Amino acid sequence: MRRMSPDVPLLNDYKKDFFLKRFPQTVLGGPRLKLGYCAPPYVYIHQIILFLMPWVLGGIGTLLYQLGILEDYYTAALSGGLMLFTALVIQFTGLYARNKSATVERMLSTDILAEEDEHEFTSCTGAETIKFLIPGKKYIANMVFHSVLAGITCGLGTWYLLPNRMTLLYGSAGGTGLLFFFGWITLCTGEYSLIVNTAIETATFQTQDTYEIIPLMRPLYIFFFVSIDLLYRFMVNIPALEQTNQILHVLFIFLPFLWALGILPPPDALFLWAMEQVLEFGLGGSSMATHLRLLIMFIISAGTVVTSYFIPSTIGVVLFMTGLGFLLSLNLSEMGFVFKHSVTGHRVGNKSKALPSGSEKQFPWKECLFYLIILVLALLESILLHHFACCPQISKNSPQVIVGYILMMLLIILWILREIQSVYILGIFRNPFYPKDVQTVTLFLKKQARLMKIGVLRRILLNLVSPFAMIAFLSLDSSLQGLHSLSVSIGFTRAFRMVWQNTENALLETVIVSAVQLLTPSIDMWWNRSLNTGIRLLLDRLIWIMILECGYTYCYINIKGLELQETSCHTAEARRVDEIFEGAFVQEEKICSINGHFGNVLTPCTVLPVKLYSDARNVLSGIIDSHDNLREFKGDLVKVLVWILVQYCSRRSSMQENVHKTENKRTASLIILPGLNTSPQTRSPEDTVSLNSAALDDWSDDVLGDEPTTKKGNEEKDQLKVLQSINVPLPGSAESQMVGDHSIVKVSENSLYKTVLLGYPAIDRGKQEDMAYIPLMEFSCSHSHLLSLPKEWTSNCLPNSKMREMSLLFPEDWYQFVLKQLECFPSEENVPNVLEEIAKDRVLKDFYVHAVMTCYFSLLGVDDMDPGPGHILRVYSGVLPWSSAQDWLTEKPELFQLTLKAFRYTLKLMIDKASLGPIEDFKELTNCLEEYESDWYIGLVSDEKWNEAVLQEKPYLFSLGYDPNMGVYTGRVLTLQEFLIQVGKLNAEAVRGQWANLSWELLYATNDDEERYSIQAHPLLLRNLTVQAADPPLGYPIYSSKPLHVHLY
Repeated sequence: MRRMSPDVPLLNDYKKDFFLKRFPQTVLGGPRLKLGYCAPPYVYIHQIILFLMPWVLGGIGTLLYQLGILEDYYTAALSGGLMLFTALVIQFTGLYARNKSATVERMLSTDILAEEDEHEFTSCTGAETIKFLIPGKKYIANMVFHSVLAGITCGLGTWYLLPNRMTLLYGSAGGTGLLFFFGWITLCTGEYSLIVNTAIETATFQTQDTYEIIPLMRPLYIFFFVSIDLLYRFMVNIPALEQTNQILHVLFIFLPFLWALGILPPPDALFLWAMEQVLEFGLGGSSMATHLRLLIMFIISAGTVVTSYFIPSTIGVVLFMTGLGFLLSLNLSEMGFVFKHSVTGHRVGNKSKALPSGSEKQFPWKECLFYLIILVLALLESILLHHFACCPQISKNSPQVIVGYILMMLLIILWILREIQSVYILGIFRNPFYPKDVQTVTLFLKKQARLMKIGVLRRILLNLVSPFAMIAFLSLDSSLQGLHSLSVSIGFTRAFRMVWQNTENALLETVIVSAVQLLTPSIDMWWNRSLNTGIRLLLDRLIWIMILECGYTYCYINIKGLELQETSCHTAEARRVDEIFEGAFVQEEKICSINGHFGNVLTPCTVLPVKLYSDARNVLSGIIDSHDNLREFKGDLVKVLVWILVQYCSRRSSMQENVHKTENKRTASLIILPGLNTSPQTRSPEDTVSLNSAALDDWSDDVLGDEPTTKKGNEEKDQLKVLQSINVPLPGSAESQMVGDHSIVKVSENSLYKTVLLGYPAIDRGKQEDMAYIPLMEFSCSHSHLLSLPKEWTSNCLPNSKMREMSLLFPEDWYQFVLKQLECFPSEENVPNVLEEIAKDRVLKDFYVHAVMTCYFSLLGVDDMDPGPGHILRVYSGVLPWSSAQDWLTEKPELFQLTLKAFRYTLKLMIDKASLGPIEDFKELTNCLEEYESDWYIGLVSDEKWNEAVLQEKPYLFSLGYDPNMGVYTGRVLTLQEFLIQVGKLNAEAVRGQWANLSWELLYATNDDEERYSIQAHPLLLRNLTVQAADPPLGYPIYSSKPLHVHLY
């Protein structure tokens, strides 16, 4: 592999030829005079004629003006009208040629000549020739609009370049001739790009010009130059305007080169850039995170300046500027968004009391109260000082001068405190107070405790003391007496806002103004400029953070993740980054040292303890395919199902008890339950009717009374179910009446809780004449209803013979142990005795046996065989095997999620037992499951809850997967840990310069070489990492976040 070096050429030989063809086209505005292949002469002649057409039309008007036949404005109108007509003819000629050749193009499968940037010309007026000369516009509206704009540009350009006018401006005929000749060249480049063929501009803001904005670029700048000349002609006796007009006439002839070199931006970028510059440097705001926020903030800020200009009272101006300056520095949109969702969430929360979600945002009432107090104090301070202490003249003993001295002291103190917190002072000398050779989080936090206190002190001085000191300085300024001055309105509006928006820069500017006032007290001056250092970038090997917007106590940032695989270029620069940070943070016991990488674009700042997830991936061969483990898996699955369902009912009853107060607790509840005992005793509570059926899928899900059916398509059925026959019910439990040959039973509801309906045996559709005896049971413990499962989770989808067989697997000793560990009862109850009584309730136990074993059956299938690894992976992913209970379970989302969670817990338990050893007793098993519940998320990486668990900072996450390449099952574990992250700051201008070069190289020179110049390693500029962090499609970060709101306190 050859050495990566900055000596790699910017363009290879092939791209050099391409560039030599494209660059003259850019300079001239679109004519392709160097095609790279042999083309007929008429192709070049046509382009030259079209290029000079505006000059010919404008020359007609110019000649008539010079001969005194027409006035200058008539000359402009004539030239503009001729150009408009010509532009329309050109546009519709191109449209006709495209429509004529469209049929032929559809018949061609491949155009090899077009792929090689070559064209075949048949005649000088052929459709292919016209289409090559005039590619045309995408939209008819743009054809008309650009033609009108071309006429206006030609008319105003003719007026701008009239020889007599330029002679009066310069007093030199020779200079007029040069300006006239090269000025028309500039005008022709703008017209050609607008109506004939748009030039490929080197300054590109959008990768695709969807709305055809690029053709407007050159006429826009021409209009700007012409507008200055119009102002000069209609506004006399302004020497500065005359000098400006003279300079711009000379600069006008160099516009093609400024466009070709990419110095002048396209219109869309110019508009957004100009708004941002005016907002930041003129109105005291900040660069904004999105274009929409920029537009809204610019309009509001400009309206603030205009409003302050028309306020007649100085006191009103001070109050208005102080209040609006503070409010505009806050992120009011985020606060409004959180408030809206907080109100909406509160309304929804009144309807259902669900478990709290850590991802929900609560409205920051304390934060709003803090802002309100700050606003009131700022208003009181400004109005009192301005009214009682403002002096019309500045003297050495005036209050404003005294406040100026205080600001100077604050600036020095804040600078010292900032440098003490950084690893290098001035980026050169190693800070002796910074911890040396810190390797662990605990040791680092211990050594940095003193620096943390310094940071808190600096934050108080910066966010609380400094703004009020600067408000005092501004309120005492005598310039506020001159209200009807636009410069004062703009300057003070900006100053009162920067106090909060960018406190550090505002403090520096205020100190400079104070010093100038002390040196020149007779001069009233205000500097309306900003000393902002620009975009700050923080970097380590994988994370790139860019600050998009700053305000009072908040900022917006963008986070990008760099590639994890390391190429040779990436490795070279990453090694240099490691060397820079090691030289800063891994130090020997020296009193002072110097930054050995001072010239690098990266300057180390500090080390931060950050919570991150470590990612461990293990192969589960020998565990998930072990027959012994899989056999134990079945028994553990039943236990985990019992634990999950009991815990769910315990939490559910606790929430219900908090809302509803139970009455008549001693009232017995009636349970209709299919017997689970194998002894065939008739009319016994444990009796079971044996129903014969040939297939499992013939069993229906009929339910008695008002219990809603769960079978698909039966939502519209009546709640009163018809049974073939039923014995006389217990008195008071149900009312029966005969309708035809059927008995309809209406089940009554107790005022305390509804009758729980458990598993009516399904009616065999083939033998509806058989009798079905359904015993009615009641809880033996009055508290058992607190742990009863929801009645819709009852099931009769399994035959009684299958249920008897599977009920033998139910771990009754584990069930009783789990019940006795619960803590879901009021403190005044005798909890141990109550739990003992509940554990002895055989009806409740049968209730759980029926639900647990049905879920168990739906997970492992009909045969109840030992599951294989493939079966475990499928069920873990939520794909159940076919069984008669499959539809019944999937139609109950909450029960399905609990069952799936139990299955996943069991798998994790099997892996832990194989890795750490067997479970000794029930207590250890309970502790293990409680740890899964509180500290783990066990699921799939693709689940939305996986992302929520990461955001909630779950200590551990587990996922099961399969590697098809290796043919093995894998386990992935994320562990939350605190790591020391090294943070550095990149030189903003170096980053902007490399991104600008990247844009030129990829979009203009179309350099697609895999070893192109921009991705070569440069340890000094960190070019490879910087290019990777650019926004797609130019860069290729593996992750780029949306603008993220971050609090700064």
